[in-house]
Parts: sequence; structure tokens; C-alpha cells
Amino acid sequence: MVRLGISVEGATEERFVISCLMPYFAQKQIFMTPISLNGNVSVDRISCELKNLLYSFDVVTTLYDFYGFKQLNKDETKESLEHRILTSVPLSLQERLIPYIQMYEFEGLLFSSPSIMAGVLQDEKIEPWAQKILDQFNGKPELINNSPETAPSKRLAISSYRKTTHGPNIAKAIGIDNIRSQCKGFDQWIRTLEGIE
Repeated sequence: MVRLGISVEGATEERFVISCLMPYFAQKQIFMTPISLNGNVSVDRISCELKNLLYSFDVVTTLYDFYGFKQLNKDETKESLEHRILTSVPLSLQERLIPYIQMYEFEGLLFSSPSIMAGVLQDEKIEPWAQKILDQFNGKPELINNSPETAPSKRLAISSYRKTTHGPNIAKAIGIDNIRSQCKGFDQWIRTLEGIE
């Protein structure tokens, strides 16, 4: 049995962990507890949070949106940001920390299935609209971009989408395995967590 703490950005990610990831990992004897930062994510703030969590759990991971990060360096990448998070805690704790940044934000994962997104939102026009966006990014939901106007959650503003309700519900309906098959970065994170002993 492994006790896994997961520091998340906000209520949407917390609900996603509870409804989708916790049941998925419980079958593997990995028991997750989400802890929300309630927004305002920055490396400095995360560092303090993670130091505390690392004394309370066997392993700690993170789930933050790249899009929502404050105080990013101009040339920041997912990898450089994850490295900054890792090295923000003492060396003695780093082996128990698995930093993960979702590109570009959680809502990107929902484009893994335009048909399920449309079904949960009860709007048949959403499926061709979402499929067209997905096609623009070569069928890779995690590439849907980082912009105040065109980030995945901003695009979903054309619908009845409510972040904390619809987001986790759509993800649950799609299923973790289907999201993994479409989202390489997310899949690698899940694979890493599955390897925890």
C-alpha cells in the first residue's frame, strides 16, 4: 500500500482526482489524497506546500496547469518547470516527489472525446466543433494552446460548460484509459505513478 499525496491547482482538479484517479489507483493499492492550492500557482508557493506534504505521505505528486502558472520564465517549458518544482524542495525529499504539469490545462484532456464532451454537455453542436479543434492540433488534445483567448477552457465558453461540474464529469465519462491513449504527457505521468512501490 502506498499513500500518495497529490497537490492540485483547484476545485476542478480535486474533483477529477476524487472521481477518476482515486478509484483507478485504489485497484493498484495506491491511495491518493488531493490537496487543493485554490489557485494562484507559483513555484515559490508550491515549494512550501510540497515540503509539508512530503512529511505526511509516502510519495507526493502534482497536478497543475501550465496555463495557470504565475511568474513563468520567458522560455519556460513543461520540463523546465517540473525541474524547478523538483529542485525547490530539499535534496533529501526529491526522490519522493513526482512533479507533473498538465499541458496546457486540464480542459485539454476533455478534447480526447468530442462525442462524449457533447453528450455530457447535452449539446450536439459541440461534437463537430470540438473535433475541428482537435484536428487543428493533429488529434493531440495536450497541444491545444496556451492563450488567454484560445486555451481549452476559454474555447469551452461557447457552451454551457461549468468548470468544476462538467470537467470532472466529462473526464469520468471518457475514462482514464481513453484519455491516456490520446494524451502522451498524461499517460507518461500515470505510467510513472503506476510504477511507485
